[in-house]
Amino acid sequence: MPNRRFADGEMVMGRWPGSVLYYEVQVTSYDDVSHLYTVKYKDGTELALKESDIRSQSSFKHRKSQSSSSSPSRRSSSRSRSRSPGRPAKGRRRSSSQSREHKDDKKKTIQETNVALLVLFLFKPSENNTRSYNGEPESTEINDTSSIILEQKLKPDLETEHVLEQYSYSLRPRKEEKKKEEIYSEKKIFETIKGIEKASPKTKELEFGGRIGTFALMFFLPATVLYLLLMCKQDDPSLMNFPPPLPALESLWEARVFGVFLLWFFLQALFYLLPIGKVVEGLPLSNGRKLQYRINGFYAFLLTAGAIGTLLYFQFELHYLYDHFMQFAVSAAAFSMVLSIYLYIRSLKAPEEELAPGGNSGYFIYDFFTGHELNPRIGNFDLKYFCELRPGLIGWVVINLAMLMAEMKIHNQSTPSLSMILVNSFQLLYVVDALWNEEAVLTTMDITHDGFGFMLAFGDLVWVPFVYSLQAFYLVGHPTAVSWPVAAAITVLNGIGYYIFRSANSQKNNFRRNPSDPRLSYLKFIPTATGKGLLVTGWWGFVRHPNYLGDIIMALAWSLPCGFSHILPYFYVIYFICLLVHREARDEHHCKQKYGLAWERYCQRVPYRIFPYIY
Repeated sequence: MPNRRFADGEMVMGRWPGSVLYYEVQVTSYDDVSHLYTVKYKDGTELALKESDIRSQSSFKHRKSQSSSSSPSRRSSSRSRSRSPGRPAKGRRRSSSQSREHKDDKKKTIQETNVALLVLFLFKPSENNTRSYNGEPESTEINDTSSIILEQKLKPDLETEHVLEQYSYSLRPRKEEKKKEEIYSEKKIFETIKGIEKASPKTKELEFGGRIGTFALMFFLPATVLYLLLMCKQDDPSLMNFPPPLPALESLWEARVFGVFLLWFFLQALFYLLPIGKVVEGLPLSNGRKLQYRINGFYAFLLTAGAIGTLLYFQFELHYLYDHFMQFAVSAAAFSMVLSIYLYIRSLKAPEEELAPGGNSGYFIYDFFTGHELNPRIGNFDLKYFCELRPGLIGWVVINLAMLMAEMKIHNQSTPSLSMILVNSFQLLYVVDALWNEEAVLTTMDITHDGFGFMLAFGDLVWVPFVYSLQAFYLVGHPTAVSWPVAAAITVLNGIGYYIFRSANSQKNNFRRNPSDPRLSYLKFIPTATGKGLLVTGWWGFVRHPNYLGDIIMALAWSLPCGFSHILPYFYVIYFICLLVHREARDEHHCKQKYGLAWERYCQRVPYRIFPYIY
């Protein structure tokens, strides 16, 4: 076990994570396992630092005296020459002109020196490095050599800058000048780092099996939807009846149905463009810009409900959706493919900084599937954000309602069955909750990380409305009786799942938006070098990804009203578990790369996972 250099309570100089600046800190504790010092800054911030990021105060004082030994005389000399009353006016003007030229030359030299040193820093990282979301190397530690070089090089340049400011008759106090030096240093460093990152944002780590996997998924996903819908139409939808009889190809397409789908899509687009609802900013992009989003999804839902109510009042047969369900699914799939082609073509002209971190591999099939452009927009119309919650999610509720009415007509019922009421009610709650908390979707990986390509286009427009409504579609052809006590138990189960899902997501979203909110003062977190915190209390201190637990419980409650005669209604539960396993594994991998040692500390504090033995 190595001996520790710094004792508890000792005042030392600690490097701020992600920069080359050292600040006075106090050592509070030392972890013998991870060999990390916990230090406290003057503002109360506590961070865990490696021993290589800590220096004694004596070494800093010695270096400071050496670097500034000649600067007082230079400053006094410059000040005396610039203010000499005996110098003629012409001479002063010439001196002022020369000083401006000299100042410009020094600034140029400072910038070139900083760029050269930062390139050396970025491409010669320390051994403990990670990868960022876009797959590029992202060092979490500055190695000792580059740290010392930067420190020695930047400080004389900053002193020169300070002399030039005084030479121009700056009347600001010394404290303000010192603060400006720190801001100038940090600004130059991070502007250069950001510029280098933008130069090569290629995706290195491929998901979904890479090019071969994504190519196969483009055929497997539509085939899965077709299979599920055909099986639900069978009198005996058991797995033993595979494959189901395939319909004639001409029966899968109907121009009128495609026209109704287009009408639905553009009606939701019209509701999206209405100037109702507040406008909020999303999370900062890689270039620091924040996009604006209009939050009016719940209003769009109310307008849609009014439009559907009007159609029913005029005796419109809503079960038309059930009769042509297969054709609607094919129309949605065709539209999503056309939309994906358009998205990829337009992404070829998008600026480099607007491409998706996870969809910029350089491989056509992979980028087409995952999405090449992060936030494709037509003016202020955000295509990805619109498709995320509007046509598919609201369409899911309309389809469920159509299935309810089809059940009543086919079985000559005056009221829908209790099973159908449970399925419609549970899923309606889920959709309304998503639209009511629409702003929370801006912090999800779908918006902040994933591009808009075939994966999200097909998922939003086809998979969500036609697979998520599988239980209601199944109950039309295979009615299942449910007693009131069983219905009550299923309702309680769904309520438990919803409570976990909503409270866990609310904690996460509120903390992301405003960590200093007084209402969140009871939450404890581990600070990270990125400036974000990792919650270790509340739901997120109980288990990792607690919102996934709520999702699984709700998915089970949606399927239970269908009984246990066939496994088909439980496809959604199986699919959802597989999806969440993939998401949890991806989140764990990204968080480990992004937060480094802080994530390891978080895993020690919160060891429990939803799927502990899967990966």
